Amino acid sequence: MKRISIFGLGYVGLCTAACFAHKGFKVIGVDVDSERIKMINERKAPICESGLNELLKTSVESQMLHCTEDCNYAVKNSNVSFITVGTPYQRNGNVNLKYVQSVANDIGKTLRKKQKHHLIVLKSTVLPGTTENIIKPIIEKRSGKKCGLTFDICYNPEFLREGSAIEDILNPDRIIIGEFTRKSGDILERLYCEFYGQKTPPVIRTKPSTAELIKYANNAFLATKVSFINTIANMCQAIPNADVTIVAKAIGFDKRIGPLSLNAGLGYGGSCLPKDVKALASFSKRLGIKPLFLKTVEEVNNLQPHTLLKLAEMLVGDIRGRRVAILGLAFKPNTDDVRDAVSMKVVNGFLDKKAEVIVYDPMAMRNAGKILKNKVEYASSAIECVDDAECCVVVTEWPEFKTLRCEDFIGHMRTPTVIDGRRIYNPEEFGRKLKFAAIGLGRRTND
Repeated sequence: MKRISIFGLGYVGLCTAACFAHKGFKVIGVDVDSERIKMINERKAPICESGLNELLKTSVESQMLHCTEDCNYAVKNSNVSFITVGTPYQRNGNVNLKYVQSVANDIGKTLRKKQKHHLIVLKSTVLPGTTENIIKPIIEKRSGKKCGLTFDICYNPEFLREGSAIEDILNPDRIIIGEFTRKSGDILERLYCEFYGQKTPPVIRTKPSTAELIKYANNAFLATKVSFINTIANMCQAIPNADVTIVAKAIGFDKRIGPLSLNAGLGYGGSCLPKDVKALASFSKRLGIKPLFLKTVEEVNNLQPHTLLKLAEMLVGDIRGRRVAILGLAFKPNTDDVRDAVSMKVVNGFLDKKAEVIVYDPMAMRNAGKILKNKVEYASSAIECVDDAECCVVVTEWPEFKTLRCEDFIGHMRTPTVIDGRRIYNPEEFGRKLKFAAIGLGRRTND
């Protein structure tokens, strides 16, 4: 039986661990957070991720997944170790490697006592050259062994969407293997072939530095599509009767462009795209290349929440003292993650204008409360949130918000005014029945 260990039980690590256990691998999860380990071993998911609770329940009960703080035990009782700890960006845009380096140090010390061959697979997002020039030397120094002999290392980026991580692990578009030696790539490819069987996706094998750049290029391109369509959306708002959703649908039919990531809105957020665009721009500068394109992508994204504030002022006038309802705090649906969420910029924008803000989100209230504290009111439902409000702003496209009807806003708001920041409502219907504006929607005129 294949035995693997996974270091770092956040979104990537825990979902990866649950999926491998589900597929019949013996998995040891490792984390420094004792409370998180306790929760997982009690079959409770410490994060909100679709399908994770079910997988944890079956994999822990079947003893295919067990979590521990003991690095020595994990390495000694596995053939392959995945490193999935976070790599947050620093103020200067550089990547903070302290968690990756700490794990590499721990694994290296344990490998000193291990005789059998061991493969280390780095999945954390790191800049090109990190695996070979930083992580490999740490492990070699601590283990006293040479990479390519008694241990090997690969870089294997993940392309997971929060809220859909389980689905993305089980049905990926491709697998990227950055191999230090051919042997290391062979071992990792065989492991994935055993995991996916006949449904193994395309496998691209390359050098670690190329694989590391693929991850950043992938996220930077997605961010580019978001900023591009938001630029077009802002143009549509200035053109009578223009609608960015129709523009996006039309250009999405072009096979060279495709329809994905062309949903206009308030910009990208979360734990990946913002930090990866910053990190790639910073890396580009260090190479002596001006990151003009990336800086534009970032600037468009940073300005996008202000578009919503302007729409609010256009509809209700002076915001000061107005009661504003914010629907949605998570950076996207099906997650409780508010890291770099656009909602925080929107809320703070209204607070700066001295508005009275009340917020609601189906999953992210606890995490948002840690940031917003007592600066806002908290509602227990969407209806409670809009009750007596003078302006409602949709920030996250949760399914339950899509079911709200015009009558729900008319019947509960002091002045029924809705700004659709995610284009989830029919503009013709809402525009007829209440004050309504939306990102990328030009002013309606009579034919």
